[in-house]
Amino acid sequence: MSSYDEPSPQELHALAILWNQGPSTVGFVHEIMNSDGGDRTYTTALAVMRNLEKKGLAIRNTQGRAHVYEAKVDRGSILRPRLLNLVQNSFGGSLGQAILSLISVGVMTPEEKIAVTRVIKQHKAMAAKKKTTKKKAAKKAAKKPVATKKKVAKKKVAKKAAAKKVAKKPAKKKVAKKAAKKKVAKKPAKKKVAKKAAKKKVAKKPAKKKVA
Repeated sequence: MSSYDEPSPQELHALAILWNQGPSTVGFVHEIMNSDGGDRTYTTALAVMRNLEKKGLAIRNTQGRAHVYEAKVDRGSILRPRLLNLVQNSFGGSLGQAILSLISVGVMTPEEKIAVTRVIKQHKAMAAKKKTTKKKAAKKAAKKPVATKKKVAKKKVAKKAAAKKVAKKPAKKKVAKKAAKKKVAKKPAKKKVAKKAAKKKVAKKPAKKKVA
């Protein structure tokens, strides 16, 4: 939403003079307004400039006894909404058709032709960048599913490896338990052998005494 009231056709004409000529007196604006053969009075021009000031579209400065008016808003902020409506409603949204129609209405100066050519080149460059950006985005979008599949495959491999490790651990525990049981089983056997050896020694001792 704009912070000022919309200008009337006469006020827009006066604003255009301020945009093109810079700060101007009421007398100068009156003269330019009638350069097209009109018969507007000085009082009319003064009323228009005062209305622009009231609407916040122009500011008034005093230079001696003269009142000098200066545009307070830029051309784009006023004309852009109007031009968009014109293109949309009169040309079905076709900017090219609108430009061709405007060119056919009058004659451009060499400077204006250069400016228009520059703007057209800028639009072409912007359009080319947009196409390149869209292509890159499409390529990235196409690569993403492949990358996702690879990640899923890697996760599956990692899960299988983890499952194998978990399966190996109980097997190792079982082997360790068996080894522990064997050790326990061997200990009683060693004790039995030791007992037998002790008994033999005891049995041999009385035999030696008899010989003596």
